[in-house]
Amino acid sequence: MKRRTLLMSSSIIPAAFAADALATPGAQDSQLSKMDPDFSAIEDYFLKKEMPKAGEMSVKNRTMITLATLATISGVTRLHQATADALKAGMSVVEIKETLYQCAPYIGITRVESALVEVNDALQKLGQNPIPTSQSTVNETTRFEKGLAVQKGIFGNAIDKMHASTPENQAYISKQALTAYCFGDFYTRTGLDLKARELITFTAIMCLGGCEPQLKAHTAANLSVGNSKQDLIDTIMVAMPYIGFPRTLNALAVVNEIAK
Repeated sequence: MKRRTLLMSSSIIPAAFAADALATPGAQDSQLSKMDPDFSAIEDYFLKKEMPKAGEMSVKNRTMITLATLATISGVTRLHQATADALKAGMSVVEIKETLYQCAPYIGITRVESALVEVNDALQKLGQNPIPTSQSTVNETTRFEKGLAVQKGIFGNAIDKMHASTPENQAYISKQALTAYCFGDFYTRTGLDLKARELITFTAIMCLGGCEPQLKAHTAANLSVGNSKQDLIDTIMVAMPYIGFPRTLNALAVVNEIAK
């Protein structure tokens, strides 16, 4: 079956650099293999030999989902290697950064800031310029209007109903901030297409755990923008080793319920 690619095309790192990007294992992996060889062997087989053969997701999108997962769970010790993996798979610096930025409305700015510190350090050590070109398409006067257009494009008339029923003292959270910040400031950015952004959003909400109502909404949103049930199952699979089976099975149950 032909593998699907959801990321927008962009500049790819030189082939010579790609070949060397993962040549040196991290110090943490080396120490773990010495101190906890059994655990290290199980982990190594599961992550590097078994899982890459499962599912239909491209390697490039797997690295995108891994970055979003690690940012959400504050898995900073793995972000250097995940950055190298992403570059080797063909993600540009812009795509890597946009993956992290897209998580902010769901996991909070502090976790994204922590992830960016590690990713920026990794990019510099890998010989990449960590400063991306701006992908913004809105300003202070257009962010709400353009955000609303994207929001309604995904969720339809349900947004008008939500806005109409929102109490005045909650309007800033449920109307202004949700529309202008979440959708206006992030979903309108270039660098990643809408399908990729919705998969990242699904990943972040899934990895947080305990957010099943929002996970149901964004399962439906993924289907509405053209992602398939298999795309969502593959996303769950990629995150599984890092989030454990309770959150994995909860997410799978949501997908099976919504994508009947």
